[in-house]
Amino acid sequence: MIDRETIDRIYAAVNIVDIVGDYVTLRRKGVTYEACCPFHQEKTPSFKVSPQKGIYKCFGCGKTGNAINFVMESENASYPEALRMLAKRYGIEIREEKMTDEDIARNNTRESMFAVNQWAAEYFQRYLMYEDEGRSVGLSYFSSARGFTDATISRFGLGFCPSNGARFSEDARAAGYKKEFLTATGLSIEREYDGSLRDRFYDRVIFPIHNISGRVVGFGGRTLRTDKKVAKYQNSPESDIYNKRREVYGLFFAKKAIGQEDNAILVEGYADVISMHQVGVENVVASSGTSLTEEQIRLIGRFTNNITLMFDGDSAGVKAALRGVDLILKEGMNVRIVLLPEEHDPDTFARAHSSEQLREYIKQNAQDFLAFKARLLLGEATNDPLKRTEAINDMVHSISLIPDTIKRSEYIRYCAEIMGVDQQTLAVAVARKTDGVGNDPEARDFLQRQQFRERQQATPSSLYVAQPKQPDGTTQQRPATAGGTTIETLERELTKYLIKYGHVNFDVLDGRDVVTYNVAQYIFDELHNDELQFELDVYRQIVECYHSEWLVRGVGVEVPTHVLINHHNPDVSRVSIELLTSDDNYVISKIWEQKDVHIESEEEQLADGVPKAMVLYKWRTLDKRIAELQARMASGDDDDAVVSLFTKYQAVRVEIAKTAGRLI
Repeated sequence: MIDRETIDRIYAAVNIVDIVGDYVTLRRKGVTYEACCPFHQEKTPSFKVSPQKGIYKCFGCGKTGNAINFVMESENASYPEALRMLAKRYGIEIREEKMTDEDIARNNTRESMFAVNQWAAEYFQRYLMYEDEGRSVGLSYFSSARGFTDATISRFGLGFCPSNGARFSEDARAAGYKKEFLTATGLSIEREYDGSLRDRFYDRVIFPIHNISGRVVGFGGRTLRTDKKVAKYQNSPESDIYNKRREVYGLFFAKKAIGQEDNAILVEGYADVISMHQVGVENVVASSGTSLTEEQIRLIGRFTNNITLMFDGDSAGVKAALRGVDLILKEGMNVRIVLLPEEHDPDTFARAHSSEQLREYIKQNAQDFLAFKARLLLGEATNDPLKRTEAINDMVHSISLIPDTIKRSEYIRYCAEIMGVDQQTLAVAVARKTDGVGNDPEARDFLQRQQFRERQQATPSSLYVAQPKQPDGTTQQRPATAGGTTIETLERELTKYLIKYGHVNFDVLDGRDVVTYNVAQYIFDELHNDELQFELDVYRQIVECYHSEWLVRGVGVEVPTHVLINHHNPDVSRVSIELLTSDDNYVISKIWEQKDVHIESEEEQLADGVPKAMVLYKWRTLDKRIAELQARMASGDDDDAVVSLFTKYQAVRVEIAKTAGRLI
């Protein structure tokens, strides 16, 4: 396991703005940064990053964390994997403590697959540049046929796999890489008859596929043979580290330019991306060996809301463009289309033009999807009423996918004008299509989740709410019970009070005397006096961490939040950030007088909320212990000690009930 000193160095080195900026386009807003959330679909930015605190929070979906949490979430990585990624980025040497067998087994799976992929990428590139076969076949193809420079070849990690069908696998085994990881990544294929390995990509030029953070997750191999029986492209199979639906080829190299241009140009092939980059147009990406998917569109959507599809000018290119449009519209993004002259694809067009010429062509020829599609469909329909009806229905379908009602309305108006259709008729047709989406199970599920989130945001996340009123306007008193609260919920509430307000004092009226308490002192004393310890591990660790720091600093001194935010346990860090950034509408609601409204101060809210939360927590804990004793007695365990303890607990419960009745 990575030692604590190394973890502390990583936390000290990371800049959360830099880390998050590798995955989304951040825009400064005052002392914070904002972006559309990378973890859920949205059009209005609700994702905030605070460089001062070193945390992020999405006010839409609720995701929170620090730089390490963000990498874990974005890369689907474990805590050690995220630490290693960041250590590598900041040049920090990893020092490890002795790992358990379980730790080794867990880390070996994904990390070993990344390691073998990285080794393979370097192997293929060395073979291309320094071996006779690699230079005469692979390098000749890249340099002469494609016009790639040495700098471009190096940047994209292009390579060549030997034509000897097992050479790579043999060299990998000789270098110490295990058979299980060579087959898991798909680099090697095990022969059924004898269990030996053969190379998946033998005799092919290699295009490494990098994920958004630059790690090699897979490969694309192109044959240079003219034999039509041999597949032109061979791609890595899906694995624990590679899902082709979620990867966008070239995005690691293009994300900065996409953010700067606020536009992503989407092409079809590896060579298309590389040629465009080489000529200086770098906001270019391609789907990774698959048709465009929703996951890929959302990934691009982290950096821009605008996509320009660039395709060949032949009929296949046109059809491909139309297939991609509806998916992009459904994600609420803006889409334009550029068709190249029929004799060109993006690769050849880029090689035949300068950067300025290419940009100018895109600027002059990029068409709004609706204008493009309408012109194409109407051209095919000519004067045939049936074809014209089909064309209009096709347009209606595309417009109905646009989630933004204002934008949808504008397209209805525009479409009615260019297609010669009554605007009201078209609007009704689109409305019917839009309503029909609600019958789709996935759409219905999404709407239900959205409505649930809205209800959660509209309702205080409190255990304690204002007492309901009777029909005559008087307050209906609830019985003094813990209601539907759970021990977990109460532990969360008390932990929140502690880490947010532990340094604050509050006054409580005890008879005729006013007694001043400190929040942290009160919580620690109450837990200690009744020999209580939180059941949930994460809350217990937060309280213990806070208590250690509090003992050093003393009563009334604020414990720095970075102690919890940068805690070596990622769960402690994540939950602490959630609590520190959560709203305070959980504090007891008050019934406002109709005219004389009193807004409680922070101290008044604490004086009301902290004791109540503690009493309810004790009550719930006692209920649980009583239930356990009842179960023991019911099973025949009527030992005097058990019965005595049960009687004691019952008496204590009566006293707590009296206290709860006064408080609630």
